[in-house]
Amino acid sequence: MRFLSKLSLNQKLGAFALALGALAVFANVAPGHTVTLNAKELLTGVERQEDHVTPAELAAWIIEGRTDYRLVDVRDEKAFAEYHIPTAESVPLATVADGTLGRTDKIVLYGDGAVHAAQAWMVLKGRGFTRAYTLLEGLDAWKDEVLFPVMPPSPTAEQQAQFERAVQVATFFGGQPRAAAAPGSEPMALPTQAAMPQVAPPTLPAGAFGGPKKKREGC
Repeated sequence: MRFLSKLSLNQKLGAFALALGALAVFANVAPGHTVTLNAKELLTGVERQEDHVTPAELAAWIIEGRTDYRLVDVRDEKAFAEYHIPTAESVPLATVADGTLGRTDKIVLYGDGAVHAAQAWMVLKGRGFTRAYTLLEGLDAWKDEVLFPVMPPSPTAEQQAQFERAVQVATFFGGQPRAAAAPGSEPMALPTQAAMPQVAPPTLPAGAFGGPKKKREGC
């Protein structure tokens, strides 16, 4: 309890979210599997931003052809079949503890948003997986940042250059640039799996998506 008393309001809210996530985890994990969670360790990792990979980082890894990680889609098989990030494998949430994933693997988990991937991440962390990460904000962020980048209004020269690189990346993954979405507008149609990728991979300089790359184990 002394640990909780030292947390800021945001950290306490994060701890509460983790607790709710843990309850959801136990409701989804197959019977007979034990999950041990260290709340302080999990919160420390989250605070240091050691728990996730950004969509920009993941896109660069795929374009570079990296094979030193496993990209895991925790949605159901129907959703996976409709669309998944290239190179992903389907491991539905309820099966993440069934032995498909190895404890020494570097694993990047994603779902539609952040919740289910965070639940899977907590399961793996609780079972001793030290190299598990989530895709920051999941497939929702992948769509917004990689597939359908938005041209900033009145861009500076630097923003224009960043957007042009983002368009190259979007094209590689079967997406396309878009105008800022108006309220009530129809969502962009996801590319079919057969349409990805169809063009030569773009050359991505460091910070191609605009922000400095964070240093992380194995990155």
